[in-house]
Amino acid sequence: MSTRRHVLKTILWAIMGVLAVVTVVRFLRGLGATTALTDVTPWGFWIAFDVMSGVALAAGGFVLAATFYIFHMEAYHPFTRPAILTAFLGYIAVAVGIMYDLGLPWNIWHTIFFPQFRSVLFEVAMCVMLYLTVLALEFSPVILEHRWFNRPPFTAIYALLRKATIPLVITGIVLSSLHQSSLGSLFLIAPYRLHPLWYSPIIWILFLVSAIGLGLMMVTAESFFSSWMFGHRLRMNQLAGLGKAASVVLFLYATLRLGDLAVRGTLGSAIDGSWQGNLFLFELVLGALLPATLLAFRGVRNSPAGLAASAAMTVLGTIGYRFDVCIVAFYRPEGMSYFPSWMEVAVSLGIVAGAVLVFIFFVERLRVYPEEHESGEHGEEARPSPGPVFNPGTVRALLPLSLAAPRFYSIAFVGAAAAAIGIISGNVLHADPSVHTPVSAARTLDGVVGPPTGGHLRDVRVLQKDIPVPDGYKAMPLLMINGNRDDRLVLFSHDLHITKFGGLPSCVKCHHENLPFDKNTTCDKCHRDMYNTTDTFRHASHVAKLGGEKGCVRCHRDTNQVKDRATATACSKCHADVPSQETVVKPKEGTKKGVAAGYMDAMHGLCITCHRQMVQQSPKEYGPDFARCANCHRDFDATQLLRMGPYAEEARRK
Repeated sequence: MSTRRHVLKTILWAIMGVLAVVTVVRFLRGLGATTALTDVTPWGFWIAFDVMSGVALAAGGFVLAATFYIFHMEAYHPFTRPAILTAFLGYIAVAVGIMYDLGLPWNIWHTIFFPQFRSVLFEVAMCVMLYLTVLALEFSPVILEHRWFNRPPFTAIYALLRKATIPLVITGIVLSSLHQSSLGSLFLIAPYRLHPLWYSPIIWILFLVSAIGLGLMMVTAESFFSSWMFGHRLRMNQLAGLGKAASVVLFLYATLRLGDLAVRGTLGSAIDGSWQGNLFLFELVLGALLPATLLAFRGVRNSPAGLAASAAMTVLGTIGYRFDVCIVAFYRPEGMSYFPSWMEVAVSLGIVAGAVLVFIFFVERLRVYPEEHESGEHGEEARPSPGPVFNPGTVRALLPLSLAAPRFYSIAFVGAAAAAIGIISGNVLHADPSVHTPVSAARTLDGVVGPPTGGHLRDVRVLQKDIPVPDGYKAMPLLMINGNRDDRLVLFSHDLHITKFGGLPSCVKCHHENLPFDKNTTCDKCHRDMYNTTDTFRHASHVAKLGGEKGCVRCHRDTNQVKDRATATACSKCHADVPSQETVVKPKEGTKKGVAAGYMDAMHGLCITCHRQMVQQSPKEYGPDFARCANCHRDFDATQLLRMGPYAEEARRK
């Protein structure tokens, strides 16, 4: 093994050590402990780099497969297997990155069994899964060529896969083209949140074309890496051909992007001197115009330095384009900016490091570069390169490098992991991992409620000014429940519920506890955080009211026990009017005294529990839909509420 490869592997294993520690923290403490993500910024570095950029960086697989198998350009055969391996590992890295980003990664199988056929994300997910399967089948012959598999039934499987190569390649090209473009289609639903310089009705075409150009340059970059790392010779004639094709594709991409801005009248924003305009010009010049111009010259294409520089600019520019679309140019409310945490970056670097290590492993042990193994540069039979000379006087454990390296890699892995543990503070390991979201109190609005339909469901809408209440509807105040202010709200008819359950005495069914001297305390007074529990017990005020430390025995009566919540006297012993015996709210077993659940859990626990009880008691009267989420969450925002609903059209006709 060369010293260069040994040093690179050591660095990669050290990064993997950091990844191991961050992985444990991520899956034990959640996204809040390891990322800078919030409800306002639910996606960030992992989506921009691991998914959006990762899928584009793996585009060389379908580009080279089409070049060799479909267009029969035999000269590019040596590039096909490395390109497919790079794509295969790239898509595995994308899948691993998604597992880190999902809040509940163990539910990822829901995509298959609960399909959403109108969702672009569903199409992307299915295409990525299917294309990953195709890549595995395309690369399988390389593995089956190993001497371990030179026996039945592996030889039969190998022959079958060789015969299925063309259908697999065609399937892979179709699948890859679909999801490369669909990643751009995701942003078609956000025309007012993406800056006009990056939003485009043809953004799906821009994503596909830029991925093709990047795929050509990624194959070039991979060839330079293999030459530097493994000593493989550079095939400059073929690389120059890839560069020429990339020049055409990159010019096409730049023309489409600038032409689209010109047609929509937005091109002036690129030269208005704003930071967005300057960023747009820098990204377009670096990732498309400059490398396309350089590659148009034969001298640059035939120069290793020129090709390497063009490939580097294309890769960086395209990654920059994906980052700008996902993060930089994507609007967020003022004061709620996003910058990734170091652990987010560590995860992405660790996933890339793992992919590179696997790539090196396959190249060292399989015929990923078959021509390099079959013959030398001038056609002579290739011979394995001799290993390092054993030196019995070495101080490195008196072992040759081939035996000492694994132990050295382990030291690098453990040392980096220990450093990561030292960097991660105790606050991260033991603090509440959730981002605190103060609850906004419910608002009272003028509304209209329609007559009951099947299962007691009603049409509930905000009352519009100057529009009369239509026949069959009744005007009444509504509570707008929008605790985290994301406008995915619930309209709640308080008066209907009071009437349903027997007037004012029924309030105790929902208002299960009250603050001292209070009556029907509102939910947000105790459940003050959207997702986290709230400590409603104020110890200091009790100490002051009960005469200092002498009053401790009023709550902690058994002096032989530890003075904590578990052994304290129940609050109802002193505050007899606080709890309600008729409430439908039943605290979970093991709930701490004086600790209120998160607002979302409290509301769901109250409303869903009551609705389910009514469905169980009278299934024919209420029907199954009465206990479903969509009964209350109509999935519309506050602005739509003023215009939607059947009564609005009826009122307009009148």
